[in-house]
Amino acid sequence: MTASTHSVGFDTDVAIVGAGPVGTLLAILLGQRGKKVTLIERWSKHYPLPRAVTFDHEIARILATLGINAEEDEAINYHDELYYWRNRDGKNLQIVDWQSQSASGWRVRYWFNQPYLERRFLEIAAELPTVTILRGYEGNAMEQDAEGVTLSIKQNPEEFGPDGDRKTLRAKFVAGTDGANSFVRETLGIENEDKGYFFDWLILDMIPNFDYVASRPDQPAQWQLCDPKRPTTIVPGGPGPVSGGPDRRRWEFMVLPTEDAAEMQKPENAWKLLEPWGITPDNAELERAAVYRFQARWAKTWNKGRCLIGGDAAHLMPPFAGEGMCAGVRDAVAMAWRLNGILEGKLEMDVLDTYTSERIEHAKHYINFSQELGQIICISDEDAAAERDAAMIGALAERDNAPVPTDICRLGHGIWDDASPHAGELSVQGVVEANGHTDRFDQIVGQGWVLLGYDTDPTEALADDQRAQLTSLEGITVRISPAGTTGDVVDTEGTFAAWLSEIDAKYVLIRPDFYVALTANSPEALRTKFAAIMDRLHITAPVAAE
Repeated sequence: MTASTHSVGFDTDVAIVGAGPVGTLLAILLGQRGKKVTLIERWSKHYPLPRAVTFDHEIARILATLGINAEEDEAINYHDELYYWRNRDGKNLQIVDWQSQSASGWRVRYWFNQPYLERRFLEIAAELPTVTILRGYEGNAMEQDAEGVTLSIKQNPEEFGPDGDRKTLRAKFVAGTDGANSFVRETLGIENEDKGYFFDWLILDMIPNFDYVASRPDQPAQWQLCDPKRPTTIVPGGPGPVSGGPDRRRWEFMVLPTEDAAEMQKPENAWKLLEPWGITPDNAELERAAVYRFQARWAKTWNKGRCLIGGDAAHLMPPFAGEGMCAGVRDAVAMAWRLNGILEGKLEMDVLDTYTSERIEHAKHYINFSQELGQIICISDEDAAAERDAAMIGALAERDNAPVPTDICRLGHGIWDDASPHAGELSVQGVVEANGHTDRFDQIVGQGWVLLGYDTDPTEALADDQRAQLTSLEGITVRISPAGTTGDVVDTEGTFAAWLSEIDAKYVLIRPDFYVALTANSPEALRTKFAAIMDRLHITAPVAAE
């Protein structure tokens, strides 16, 4: 752990407004490095009901660094199935690959209970001595200067009335993870790019007292019913409240143009919609009924001076790709390693600009993909639906029903080498063996700046000053040995051998967020590309060894 650089005149290193999963994860990642963090949440009590219900392999990889194993945790599960989009006659229109093992070492898709995961995050944050959680407060005013940010907060008037307590905090940085109506974003005057996509959907979170999937063998576990009379989403909702008991389920019903959203979410109307699905008050509990407006938008910039935004404050997307919360978790990790580096005196402030340039393009990819999926299902006109069905059934047949992959997306321009194969993408992760232990690479080697060489020592390929730079970043060098040989870290399943052979590389520099900064096939190429990455990183001059 690196000690905080908290100094006189500041109440905190980073004030985080919004203690949902994104803000709380950011607090953890900063607090684990000894930074003084103040996590501010508008509501005095934790919200107990589900919102997000799914995450992808990258989030599973991030959770694993916190000791949360997505394949063993009681609040997380998965279904070994593809993700189907069907018309009302049961014919497939689209198939998305939510079944494969991803190249990054985890399954493509998991299902979970958000309140439980948030409580886990809050418990981890509360155990960190440098993290303070202020519940029941919201942002009131904010001013920043060259040295820091003055943040005024007040108790939430909806809970405490207009005369509640007020506080003023002096922070080196402020992160706004405070939702779609973000106080931080609005105060910074950041505008949104809006794609003009608006559809209201009724979300029903159910706790059946029976195994719904087993009772409906004719239906997939996760699918979309593209019926113009009632477009409907039917997906898992994560494990049930009783360990080993039936899983939660979620139904989402599109609110038709002629319908009233407020009337739709009344329990009696919710049960009417569920009745054809065999769900009744006698065999299930209605955990939540709420109408959400699905939107597609992103903030035009995600950093301004010493302030950053992430999560729903920075982007909103339809839920059809299951990537909304995932994008926010990525934001937290991307903010954390940059802020930690700046606060530790290793990186310059300019590195924050690449937070926007990298993350905004990545999020836009999933926003566009989600909107494309939404355009398939959000059709209530019979003739338009018939045209859609004919076109999509034909296109699916032309590719022999091959599913659409979902796990390859590249960062926007930033701290990665544009000319390196696989750079800007999530790194491949294989199972390795070291010191008698066998596990995924991250769990054996750790997280951070990782320079690996295949069957060669990457340290020897760097120049002296570059080794000093990597050391100043607390970087790790790893020699991976081929399967069947001996070495410090052995590629037991040949995953790294296959990956590096495919991209003609012997060296890979992996960033703290698991994205590839560079790949190289010779020491000379490694040194040249490494120098460029250090320049883009705005790394401060390494301290000479005593």
